[in-house]
Amino acid sequence: MKCKPNQTRTYDPEGFKKRAACLCFRSEREDEVLLVSSSRYPDRWIVPGGGMEPEEEPGGAAVREVYEEAGVKGKLGRLLGVFEQNQDRKHRTYVYVLTVTELLEDWEDSLSIGRKRQWFKIDDAIRVLQCHKPVHAEYLEKLKLGGSPTDGNSGAPPPLQPPLPLESAP
Repeated sequence: MKCKPNQTRTYDPEGFKKRAACLCFRSEREDEVLLVSSSRYPDRWIVPGGGMEPEEEPGGAAVREVYEEAGVKGKLGRLLGVFEQNQDRKHRTYVYVLTVTELLEDWEDSLSIGRKRQWFKIDDAIRVLQCHKPVHAEYLEKLKLGGSPTDGNSGAPPPLQPPLPLESAP
């Protein structure tokens, strides 16, 4: 199991553990996502992510976590959403989209705990995550609902419309 003795857990004002993660995509088409083996259950796949350090911004934490857990560097994209897990643990996870630009041959978790990584088509990733990490499957379900860049909907909010002129009173 993974142990980080110098890691300080951080919590938001409502008592949720602050976490950050990235859906790491092979390309900007966002049709293949990188999953990593769980440190606790090596035969199960998860979305790379983890706890935020004190004073760390969510985007920075997400990039750090995927570097440590998946051995990837890339271009950080949009915030997909903030997901809460209430039942067994109180987690609040900021989930970003990251386009992978570099795959390291050896990385921290591959050397220290033998972590593996593998590319999955989106629907296959949802299938392998649903049974033991349903919250992680939700990240990809939201991505699918929000559309992908190839269908003309980036998931970004529509542009603001200019205000209508006020009619002058008589």
